[in-house]
Amino acid sequence: MRTLTLKKRDGKILTNGLAKKISGEIIRIGLYTPTKLSNLVKNKIKAKELLTNTEVTKILNDNPQNHKEAGFDKGWPSRFDTWFKIAKELGFVYYKIGEKIRFSEVGLRLVDNEHPEFEQQAFLNAFAKYQSNSPFRRVLNENVPFILLLEVISKLNKDKNFNGSGISKLELPLVIFWKNNDSGKLYQLIKKIRKKHGYNPSWEVIIDICVNGIMKGKFKKFNPKSIMVDYPDEFIRKMRLTGLISLRGRGRFVDVNKNEQKKVDYALANYSEYKKYKTEEKYFKYMAKIDKNLILSKSKPLSTDEQDKFLAKWINIYSWDKIKEEMINLAKKRLTKDEILKYLSNPIRLEFLVALAVKSKFPDIKVIPNYPYDDEGLPISAAGGIGDKGDIECYENINGILIEVTMSEGRIQTVMEIWPIARHLEEFSKNSENSMCYFIAPSIFKDSERQIEFVKEKNNLFILPKTIEEFLKHIAGREILYCKS
Repeated sequence: MRTLTLKKRDGKILTNGLAKKISGEIIRIGLYTPTKLSNLVKNKIKAKELLTNTEVTKILNDNPQNHKEAGFDKGWPSRFDTWFKIAKELGFVYYKIGEKIRFSEVGLRLVDNEHPEFEQQAFLNAFAKYQSNSPFRRVLNENVPFILLLEVISKLNKDKNFNGSGISKLELPLVIFWKNNDSGKLYQLIKKIRKKHGYNPSWEVIIDICVNGIMKGKFKKFNPKSIMVDYPDEFIRKMRLTGLISLRGRGRFVDVNKNEQKKVDYALANYSEYKKYKTEEKYFKYMAKIDKNLILSKSKPLSTDEQDKFLAKWINIYSWDKIKEEMINLAKKRLTKDEILKYLSNPIRLEFLVALAVKSKFPDIKVIPNYPYDDEGLPISAAGGIGDKGDIECYENINGILIEVTMSEGRIQTVMEIWPIARHLEEFSKNSENSMCYFIAPSIFKDSERQIEFVKEKNNLFILPKTIEEFLKHIAGREILYCKS
């Protein structure tokens, strides 16, 4: 969402003043909340109301940032660079004080709200190329982390002595700390560890190898939990953005998504060897160039029977009470402790849980989620890009129920969600004698309700807005899902 805010300035000359102004816009829409705020502003933020220009200016002045980045003034301009530097490194947008803000073709895919699946394509294009020691970083590691991971998993899976489930999460710190792109040597190290300790080496074993073996004792200050939990969790989240990574063993193992084996093979064949770049701009041009062979090849869609099997599988894993608990966690902005769900971003997690909730309470109706799956049945991105289809389609005899979900709230919800939902429902209605739509979000903004009423009166399209908690209560006591009251 921050990158989408920057997209509005595509083509503008970046100045320190503009960087500070963009920082204010990020605060205005609730993507960053400074500590020093008036009670009035706190209440407006809580109510998801947009702040005025005067309020934003006061917040910027009351919360000076003790922060300095090279090439930017100290304070909010440097905070701007901290927020957007990773987008620059990944080839999405190039900016420099005194030059135009330039979104690349792949960056424009990232911010295309009409096609959520483009986000996955953008990250796959980026991480297949991303070099740990780029002109932006200048660190000691010298590899492409994603390609190194794929190569090691491939070697482990080909070894008949192992279980073919990829790499253990406990072994991931070895990939993260590895100094070069010699996947063969890393594979042999993991093989040696498994021979001695199996698939469950102690933290002490892995930390000792990372700190004293790989880093030669140069990594002096460290937190064991950071090495064994925090770094791997963040690494998995990023790698899953590509769509090529699956989780196995309830999150204990990381493996390749067999549904995308052709893309995995292509990435390994074309990016295992790479060119080094001396300047940030030349490296950016390399990152920004779209490899259509990598990102545009289509995966085989799942049949309805295959979708049902996956839903049944996860309903057996997650009970109704667990599904309800995790949906309420999303509603209340609480973190999940689940070893699978924590790797799904909140919007994707909500789509997944809503599909499970409906199938759990109404086992006889046909539930068709439109998000793409990995080979374990877990969504790898949000629904989108399939004509004018919505998030989840349900069929109950002659009744068609469309379900649209979002984590957006406040004015952003109204602007980004309602008109596409109306369009999806209009298309969906062509295939059902009776049709309606549930719109589910953590909260329903008042302007969204007004737009929904307008759509009903103007286009005779019935959309029933429900908060996450209202929806759970609503379906808990019902015999049928279809409802127009």
